[in-house]
Amino acid sequence: MASLKSLFGAESIAVIGASKSPGKVGHNVLKNMIESGYRGRLVPINPKESEILGLKVYPSVTAAVADGKIEAVVVTIPAKAVVPVIEECGRVGVRYAVVITAGFREVGAEGKAREQELVEVARRYGVRIVGPNCLGIIDTHTPMNASFAPLLPARGNIAFISQSGAFGAAILDWAQENNVGFSKFVSLGNKADLNEVDFIEDAAEDENTKVILCYLEDIKDGQRFLEVAWAASRKKPILILKAGRSEAGTRAASSHTGALAGNDRAYDLAFLQTGVVRVETMQECFDLATSFVSQKLPRGRRVVLVSNAGGPGIIATDAIERMGLAMARLEQSTVEKLRSLLPPEAAVLNPVDVLGDAPPSRYEAALQVVGEDPNVDAVLVLVTPQAGTDPVGIAEVVKKFHAAHPEITVMGSMVGGTLVSEGIKRLLDAGIPCFVFPERAVASIQGMVRYSEAQKAAGARVNFDAIRVNRERVEEIFRQVRADGRTTLLGVEAAQAAAAYGVTVAPAGLAHSAEQAVTLAEEFGYPVVLKIASPKIVHKTDVGGVRLKLDSAEKVRAAYEEIMRNCAPYLGENDRYGVEVQKMMPAGRELIIGMARDPVFGPMLMFGLGGIYVNLLKDVSFRLVNGLREGDIHNMVRETKAYTLLKGFRGEKPADIAAIEEMLLRVACLVRDFPEIKEMDINPLFAYEEGKGAVALDVKISLAASPVADEATRNGEAGASGQIAAESQSRAGN
Repeated sequence: MASLKSLFGAESIAVIGASKSPGKVGHNVLKNMIESGYRGRLVPINPKESEILGLKVYPSVTAAVADGKIEAVVVTIPAKAVVPVIEECGRVGVRYAVVITAGFREVGAEGKAREQELVEVARRYGVRIVGPNCLGIIDTHTPMNASFAPLLPARGNIAFISQSGAFGAAILDWAQENNVGFSKFVSLGNKADLNEVDFIEDAAEDENTKVILCYLEDIKDGQRFLEVAWAASRKKPILILKAGRSEAGTRAASSHTGALAGNDRAYDLAFLQTGVVRVETMQECFDLATSFVSQKLPRGRRVVLVSNAGGPGIIATDAIERMGLAMARLEQSTVEKLRSLLPPEAAVLNPVDVLGDAPPSRYEAALQVVGEDPNVDAVLVLVTPQAGTDPVGIAEVVKKFHAAHPEITVMGSMVGGTLVSEGIKRLLDAGIPCFVFPERAVASIQGMVRYSEAQKAAGARVNFDAIRVNRERVEEIFRQVRADGRTTLLGVEAAQAAAAYGVTVAPAGLAHSAEQAVTLAEEFGYPVVLKIASPKIVHKTDVGGVRLKLDSAEKVRAAYEEIMRNCAPYLGENDRYGVEVQKMMPAGRELIIGMARDPVFGPMLMFGLGGIYVNLLKDVSFRLVNGLREGDIHNMVRETKAYTLLKGFRGEKPADIAAIEEMLLRVACLVRDFPEIKEMDINPLFAYEEGKGAVALDVKISLAASPVADEATRNGEAGASGQIAAESQSRAGN
């Protein structure tokens, strides 16, 4: 989309519903605009007034435009009057409307209809909407406070995007108390038009923003988020606190993949694959945001701790190791220098304990030495107030050290209250994060490391266009299935669809008589497996619908008749599809490949240990197919315990991991090209020794009731799905 620079930097803004009465939203917004120092044309709109807060009032936007262009409006009038006013704004060329008014989708069916009408009118005239039902927006650098928040935040470099207006207001209050500045503040409200993706994209291009921080309850446009966040995170850190991790909203799923996916896993994957840092608490969110603003990224995970207290030092060390960081292994020369400069009782191996009576000069000596050690990526300076401790003097030493070593990430922790408050203030004023408790400092280092490593690991997206497939064959199979009134493919049909995309499957066919079963068995070669073919019978073994290890024509005939007798009570006249005949393959290591379609982000690819215990062991890994990066499939395999077996365990030969990865890629391509695939499982997939490949034995595919299943498409993103279809069409028939 186009930049939102002209929204945040609008040269003329009208407040529709401006009021003389203090306490009313229309009054507060106008007052905030004035007090923010807004330098553009500010126009109150109210047909009953002539002057408010010293400004000339116009009866309508149309009247105001007669005296000059209006770029944006802030709407505070009752909900029933909003749509006609937006239509008027559209007719006179207004480009943006911040609709603070509530009374839309959040209040029920009537409000939902009103919101839909608002969107339709806005789109007709090209007006972009923030909200409705929002707190407003702020840009401290314009400056412009188009909100009814009671406080204007200090100017800073954090863009804060919040789905909750009340929460946003509370954070603005907290930020003022804690001297945290913002570049922009956005209250998303109902997200009827502009949403978090639009504002992330804008903040990524904003020269005044160094960190993008979001509080979200959902993501409206999953496919676009994957594209925009991936590009934006390469420019600056994106931190997201996503509320709602519980499993209460997990949807029903018939496949193993769907059952194992969980309702929050897709968000974890979306953040992982785009380089977004997911945070768990608001404290972590702002601790990390302020650290990103003031510190360079750590070069690695190695931390040195300089402390004057044993107990807090142990706590900090435990936190470093618990959070996946590493205590730096100091060079021997560093250790010797520390021994020569510190008292004999001091610990010099890391943590570096300068002892409880340490004056600032002792901290300075230790920091100078560890700062020269090539194994140090970050320094945590820990101070507890003991007899003779000078927190202010130590703060000045840390500031000096940071200036001399800007390449090293520096964090402070001054444990205490009144005695250390001035020392903390000195560090914060110098742009050095300092926390009362060391765990917060360690968490901030760990968050910065996570972001840094994500950027280093970020590869190009998978080029699905380079994969040769037979799209037309899959389309034909799906047409036949739908013509038959089904959404579940027979095993043979599913295997044929997978094979069309290059998945190696066990030879199989459908027999409608015992003699046809024998003919197929002799074509494939004995032994064979016979399975009832019916979408109504999910657990075929339970009803006597499977026979194994059939190695002669006589056994195949007998098995066919027996299966049909066993399953007859479960089949109607229209359910008799016959019996599947499949070549019985040599045993291999049992794995599973699957896909479940997330309503926000689309297909989720799964890999793990297969067989009958897959739901019990849950040894699986996932990735989103949309946004799949080179290296993701490689990592998926290695994230599971199955990888220990595949690479060779207790003398076993390694499995053909390259063939497994190729299978995963082919399945990803299939489910990407066909958004109507609702769920898919290959279980088991037999993996053989290195160089001997892998084969899919049991393939299950279910389709959505309508030809296109993507929630993204239902939300009006058919263009993106159409583009995917067009891209894959060029590979069809190869």
